[in-house]
Amino acid sequence: MDTLKELFKIGNGPSSSHTMGPKKAAEIFLESNPGADRFAVELYGSLASTGKGHLTDWILKKVLGEERTEVVFRPEVVIDFHPNAMKLSAFRGGELLAEKLVFSVGGGTLKGYEESERSVNYYKYGTMREILEYVEEKGISLLDYCLESEPQDILDYARTMVDAMFAAVERGFATEGLLPGELKLRRRAPRFYRKYLENGNPNSLVFAAALAASEENAAGGEIVTAPTCGSCGVLAGVLYMFHRHYQIGKKRLARALLVGGLIGNLVKHNASISGAEVGCQGEVGTACAMTAAASCYLKGGNNKQIEYAAEIALEHHLGMTCDPVMGYVQIPCIERNALSAQRALDSCDFALHTDGEHFIDLDACIQTLKETGKDLNPNYRETSQGGLAKAVRKKASSD
Repeated sequence: MDTLKELFKIGNGPSSSHTMGPKKAAEIFLESNPGADRFAVELYGSLASTGKGHLTDWILKKVLGEERTEVVFRPEVVIDFHPNAMKLSAFRGGELLAEKLVFSVGGGTLKGYEESERSVNYYKYGTMREILEYVEEKGISLLDYCLESEPQDILDYARTMVDAMFAAVERGFATEGLLPGELKLRRRAPRFYRKYLENGNPNSLVFAAALAASEENAAGGEIVTAPTCGSCGVLAGVLYMFHRHYQIGKKRLARALLVGGLIGNLVKHNASISGAEVGCQGEVGTACAMTAAASCYLKGGNNKQIEYAAEIALEHHLGMTCDPVMGYVQIPCIERNALSAQRALDSCDFALHTDGEHFIDLDACIQTLKETGKDLNPNYRETSQGGLAKAVRKKASSD
């Protein structure tokens, strides 16, 4: 498994696979072709289906040049390796200089560029079963396993991620008005935050903070992938609540972030965190599992209870579809982040009522996520062709 620095990244929304990944690909391609005077990009599969709502064409033209870049949407072309594919072409004087087929596989990670694939296997073990056996034998915690596997500066990096998460939350609290796009969706985080100030209920703060980060993402603001842009509000919302309501310091929260990150890394390594590949179970489901594990760590859970909290959270997101209305990362994405943040806390509390023993382990749940994602009809994997997106289209046409 790769370093958690590849899971937690600071970037601009609304999508790690549709915005951050294509931006990174365009930057590498531009640097490789300094003599080009024109660019063309073909977007395939899910990148084409929801590229408009996810600002894919906008970010490509911003990087490569508005006037000299043509972006073509070809949703009917689906390449087996991954549904998020794009072909970049560079020209000079009408002559083709270079072409590159690239895949944006989730969380801002690319496949197809050697520069992005020179990863190091930081972790000795890549399944939770192996990890639990190892930490039990050594008498250490899951956090200790992360710390011994990661670069020495990982705690400083984690603290930077926590700071960036909280900055997004607080910007979201302070910003009123409509989100970009045709849905004309009004931000709700400021109102939820005022409700918390009135009632002092930590659940209100969880909802408010998760909404705030997710609304910032939908507006193209700077957020932290956890594990993706579309699921960035779950972990951010819960960590903010622990900090603000229970006065837990950022140093401890950074450690909790690493424990949660270990879960996200296992899903990314053994299944997928790409909504285009496995549906929203891979995005918000993984975020919920990460957050449940981080919460369990903060509440004093042992290794088995942490694993159980993550498994509960992921199990009860299995089969969740990715059906963004009109291709925007807004409905159902924003509200889904807030509800899953609360579900993560419930999963944590449930696990803490046990000794950590349970029937289905996290590895089996991750494998099930992978298989379920493959079996999902493509209409329910970030194409906006089915589910709520289809229902809204029907309603709009009948009105």
